[in-house]
Amino acid sequence: MAFLRRIVRLAQTRRGSLAALLVAGCLAGCTPIWQTIPAGVSRADVETRLGTPREVYQLPDGVTRWLYPTRPYGQHTIAVDFDAHGRVLHVQDVMTSRAFDQAQIGKWTEDDVRRRFGIPVETAYFPLMKREVWTYRFKQYGTWDMLMHFYFSPDGILRMTQTTPDPLHDPDRRLLF
Repeated sequence: MAFLRRIVRLAQTRRGSLAALLVAGCLAGCTPIWQTIPAGVSRADVETRLGTPREVYQLPDGVTRWLYPTRPYGQHTIAVDFDAHGRVLHVQDVMTSRAFDQAQIGKWTEDDVRRRFGIPVETAYFPLMKREVWTYRFKQYGTWDMLMHFYFSPDGILRMTQTTPDPLHDPDRRLLF
């Protein structure tokens, strides 16, 4: 337990160290700290618990979204949504199949994807398809190490999504030394 207290103290001294708190939660076998944030608490309380957000976006209806990504290698991005009065509406991990399933082909733009999921871990351009692709790491159904790809046409509209295994976690593709 003393080990966990040291990790929490370290995370509190280095604002924004969500990753250290997630590790502490996993090692302790307890609920991650972001899951203990109830609706209705203030922005200041969230910042005290999770640190300064790495990304901030405006969503429709006056909602502000703070994102705490664990990229480039992490598979989680914690989103904290606030109402117009600065109170928490809900807290969730947006790197999930359920969240990705909400993407609307032909309607969403690059801005919509960025506001919901944050900055991608990787971008690429496929000239033959004329598509820009944004990639995010996630754990599909809490089990499979996957990549979610969002394909955009030149006008910035989402045209296709694709899920593929994450080669970073493929034991057959790792180099053994």
